[in-house]
Amino acid sequence: MLASLARRLALAAALSLAFAAPGRSAEEAKPAPDPAAPASATTPATPVFKHGLSLMGEPAYPPGFPHFKYVNPNAPKGGLLRLAEDGTFDTFNFVVPRGTPAAGINLIYDTLMVPASDEVASEYGLIAEGVSYPADFSSVTYRIRADARWHDGKPITPEDVVFSFEALTKNNPNQRFYYSHVTKAEKTGDRDVTFTFDQAGNRELPQIVGQLTILPKHWWTGTDANGKPRDIAQGSLEVPLGSGAYRVKSFIAGRSITYERVKDYWAKDLNVNVGKDNFDEMRYEYFRDDTVMLEAFKADQYDFRVESSAKNWATAYDFPARADGRVVLEMFENRSSGVMQAFIPNLRRDKFKDPRVRRALNYALDFEGMNHTLFFGQYKRTNSFFSGTELASSGLPQGRELEILNSVKDKVPPQVFTTAYTNPESGSEEARRANLREAARLFKEAGYEVKNRKLVNAKGEPFTIEFLLSSPAMERVAVFYRPALERLGIEVSIRMVDTSQYINRVRSRDYDIIVSGWGQSLSPGNEQREFWGSEAADRDGSRNLAGIKDPAVDALIEKVIYASDRADLVAATHALDRVLLWNEYVIPAWGLNYTRTARWDRFAHPAQLPTYSFAFPDIWWFDPAKASKTGAGAAK
Repeated sequence: MLASLARRLALAAALSLAFAAPGRSAEEAKPAPDPAAPASATTPATPVFKHGLSLMGEPAYPPGFPHFKYVNPNAPKGGLLRLAEDGTFDTFNFVVPRGTPAAGINLIYDTLMVPASDEVASEYGLIAEGVSYPADFSSVTYRIRADARWHDGKPITPEDVVFSFEALTKNNPNQRFYYSHVTKAEKTGDRDVTFTFDQAGNRELPQIVGQLTILPKHWWTGTDANGKPRDIAQGSLEVPLGSGAYRVKSFIAGRSITYERVKDYWAKDLNVNVGKDNFDEMRYEYFRDDTVMLEAFKADQYDFRVESSAKNWATAYDFPARADGRVVLEMFENRSSGVMQAFIPNLRRDKFKDPRVRRALNYALDFEGMNHTLFFGQYKRTNSFFSGTELASSGLPQGRELEILNSVKDKVPPQVFTTAYTNPESGSEEARRANLREAARLFKEAGYEVKNRKLVNAKGEPFTIEFLLSSPAMERVAVFYRPALERLGIEVSIRMVDTSQYINRVRSRDYDIIVSGWGQSLSPGNEQREFWGSEAADRDGSRNLAGIKDPAVDALIEKVIYASDRADLVAATHALDRVLLWNEYVIPAWGLNYTRTARWDRFAHPAQLPTYSFAFPDIWWFDPAKASKTGAGAAK
């Protein structure tokens, strides 16, 4: 992956959907409503509550299942896990899109439902013991467990759920957009909350609501230790009340935060939690950048890191603890998602509006040279917004995909129908020169010419690019890219900023090109509006980083969201992917279908990890026998 990609994607997510997540089961009295039922179907007089939901048919786990099959139900509890973050934090309030929330703050909260890591798009009840929806998906009702509790012992109520929904949608523009099809949330029973939608047929909406992080109304509407009323619309470093498996134990503002396991956690014995949350403490230490973080790891100042730099993976772990086995390097295959990693031009700026300009920038990128020189040959070029999954388009459109594309034929590039998308290749010096000639030709077609060795438009204005970065590793990439751009007459600058400034500039769309990406699940849906939809393009902090405004893309997003079944979803996603690619909205980068990890050998995990995640640290545990062989770090 791109250097620091894991943190960049997490950062990008924090800029938008703050905590969209991802036991005792309610018995089902009769079969679930048929998802294929006509939109005119109405809510039954007596709701049928299900223990789980799936976009792929029926959930794999039946009512009353004892635990997820991939956990160790007898996993020991104990130990300290030390993790690391770069930058700083200045708030515990994730609701408002200002400031930088503390890492791991989601550990203190529960959601209505939780996903299973061995299924695609399935969720099971956590705070909710059951969920009911009509056959036309026009609403959803969640029933709260009678024993669901906050850490202060007070019950979790329908009022808390309604308050959480209203607080998030009122104070966070991205949450308001994400839940824009929910017209109201209301208490409809002693333990029931009903969400009404503004449309029927959107199969994903019930599950989206299930991802809602639930906040304590009585705490947020109360007063602090000084008698001052709390304000959920403001950042705060007052330790918040939660209901989850962990609570905040201690923190040093901006530098570290420690969470402790709640021994009497109300949901510790629920089937969805058995075998999880096994560490007594989890601590996040903050470092100024990834270079310092790497050295801190080697000095045993924290336990586990995801290595996103190919150079580091190849050269930086030659140290005694790795040689004698105290540090373990392991790669885990990614089967759960596709990622488009890319150089993302800001289409809100006129100079990037012409697709020929963006294609020219692609021709100038010497990936093969980069891969050999910088990445030790570890990567492959990304050629899909759903790379590595069955959702990635390939070849020429056929069947249902072609039918969908024909519905927007007059609004998409003609190559969509005639040519399979590929990135330029630059495996030889001759190929690199040919690519630069093609880039120059495309710039000329777009109205640019070289004068006095500078690329200028018809007004004589020079074409300039500033790369906005916060990762030293990505600076190496931009430096490698720059000479080819300068040969075309482009004036290139590279701006390195700290994490806080980077967040603020990305939120306010103050950049030419950034390096980031979009992670895609195996069941795409409503989030596609947030990624590529016109309504999200000009909203500060949205995940439409490129600023795409395209009626064809908007129409194809709706095809994805309202797909009638899996085959229709795959066809619609192929169509969307193909149109995004041929509009040249980004300069695709590269990827590796594995997560590279390094850890001090103090931990154990079930023999068979789940299909779609290596689930660290959720289902791992501290192993005292291993820890005793690694030195004093675990006791720090």
